[in-house]
Amino acid sequence: MEPSRDTAEGGPDRASERSVASILGRSKLIKAGLADVSRIRERTRRRRLLRLAVIIGGIDAFLWYRIAIGDPLGPPGLPQGWVMWLPAFLLIGVLMLVLLLPLGSGRSPHVLVRPEHLDVGLDDVRGLDGQIDEVIRSLNVFLGYSTFRDRLGGNPRRGILFEGPPGTGKTYLARAMAKQAGVPFLFVSAPAFQSMWFGMTGARIRSFFRALRKAARREGGAIGFIEELDAIGADRGGTMGAAPLNGPRSVSNMMSPSVGGMVNELLIQMQSFDQPTFLHRLKDRLAEWVNGYLPAGRRLRTRTPEYHNILLIAATNRGDVLDPALLRPGRFDRRLYFDLPTKQGRRDLIDYFLDRKSHSADLDEERNRESLAHDTLGYTPVMIEHLFDEALLVALKKGRDAMGLADVYEAKLAEEIGLAQPVLYTDGERRAIATHEAGHATVAYFLGTTRRLEILSIIKRRQSLGLLAHADLEERFTKSRTELEASAAIALAGMAAEEEFLGESGTGPASDLSAATEIAAAMVGALGMAGSLISYEAVNEGPVSMTNLVGKVLGDGDGKRRVEELLDRQKERAREVLRENRDVVEALRDTLMARDELLGEEITNVIVEALERRRAIVVPEPEPTG
Repeated sequence: MEPSRDTAEGGPDRASERSVASILGRSKLIKAGLADVSRIRERTRRRRLLRLAVIIGGIDAFLWYRIAIGDPLGPPGLPQGWVMWLPAFLLIGVLMLVLLLPLGSGRSPHVLVRPEHLDVGLDDVRGLDGQIDEVIRSLNVFLGYSTFRDRLGGNPRRGILFEGPPGTGKTYLARAMAKQAGVPFLFVSAPAFQSMWFGMTGARIRSFFRALRKAARREGGAIGFIEELDAIGADRGGTMGAAPLNGPRSVSNMMSPSVGGMVNELLIQMQSFDQPTFLHRLKDRLAEWVNGYLPAGRRLRTRTPEYHNILLIAATNRGDVLDPALLRPGRFDRRLYFDLPTKQGRRDLIDYFLDRKSHSADLDEERNRESLAHDTLGYTPVMIEHLFDEALLVALKKGRDAMGLADVYEAKLAEEIGLAQPVLYTDGERRAIATHEAGHATVAYFLGTTRRLEILSIIKRRQSLGLLAHADLEERFTKSRTELEASAAIALAGMAAEEEFLGESGTGPASDLSAATEIAAAMVGALGMAGSLISYEAVNEGPVSMTNLVGKVLGDGDGKRRVEELLDRQKERAREVLRENRDVVEALRDTLMARDELLGEEITNVIVEALERRRAIVVPEPEPTG
């Protein structure tokens, strides 16, 4: 008997095996870890009940004793003449409050979140498949720490660093980890550690780690999360010595001492996760005192510090500025980079968010969702969710309770380019702006063969009087020399169009020149596409060297000459395209002046119609003479 197709090819069975719940539930380490966590929680609960029983029993015995001796406790009362002592007590209380105020600022600024208060698990995370796989392995070891330590002889991972651009899901994934692990989640923002009182910044860091250890002892484990780690973990290299005094130049590096102190305190605390409790230290001191009177073979044994099951996660947008000591093994020894989601990741996010938001039927079509996934290149998960929220506002503004595809693109246009600003241009300005943008679109159509024209507009938005928005036909991560040269020509086409059709250019091409210069500088100084293989990026950042590539290239005479030659060639190339297609430029210009804005296929339709009219013109043959 043949197995079914789903079983043979790993259909539903394999899909269930890939699910997060299945991976966590079937892992032997996870099961052992959950058993350890449950055992420690039960032990903590019994100890808590025992302490409560002892306290209540002691109070009850005292009350019965007072009743037995005929002197029961009555309601408390104030002694006679207490009013005259009230001002003195108030003054003492105020003085004590002022004196204790700095000590109170040393409390940990964290927020404790219980697992039952978290509403997101790993099943709710989309677009982070690689990071989730690594997180699951970390959770296996975290929850199965006893098995990993005692049976396998390994050292569990204690720190993970999440780095990447803002909004890529670092905090979201950390919360999902705490929910999946079922342990307390201590969230803190790194700038919150800083205090105006001297020494209290380090005290806050120590207090945070004490809270972590306490939660781990009670619950069997705890996850700490430090947001914006670079605020307290910046590289201390600036405190190293200045340049030699006998050198040609003296440069002094100065850094606030509080920054280095915070890094030092953080390093110490991460090295001392397993500090003994106060009761253990008291017992050890008593044992040491007794051992001072005992011979060597009869001395009492002191206990080793108890292992605290702690996983510390930190997030930063600038992992390159962190102190190297924080990244060595034993501290943040695992770094996970959160990049912008791929097209498939964006599609998963779009499906996830649309399932939870009111939308019309056109957003359920496969073609439209694929188009959205393509058009949101460069979007983070937070940006995609925000885009749908803005689209809902657009739909509400139009009197509908569900967003459609047009609402999403309208919100996208407003987010990326800005809201339309009704400005009354003069006739000359309107014609110049339309000519400028028509030049961009014409050269982009004929030279940018891998580009797709999205928006052509002469409506003012933010600082832009007009614009051409174009994007790659497919999601790509590299560009060829031909494509970069075409991009430079497209950027210079607006200026060339003004000169070709108006006789001179105005102030409009300023941003275009900046964009073209950046492209040319990259080709000359970093990509080896302009006759030289020297990379200006190899110049290390220093006190006198510029960090900007354009500045490095233009600061060199030969590099500046190559950039000018490249830009001149591409401008002349754009001018030739405009001369050969004057009818296309004029058609786009006139349509823009009439309609103000063209979207997608409307742009290409105008170009195609102009080309068809050109082909329809029949040039008469010259009549023979004689």
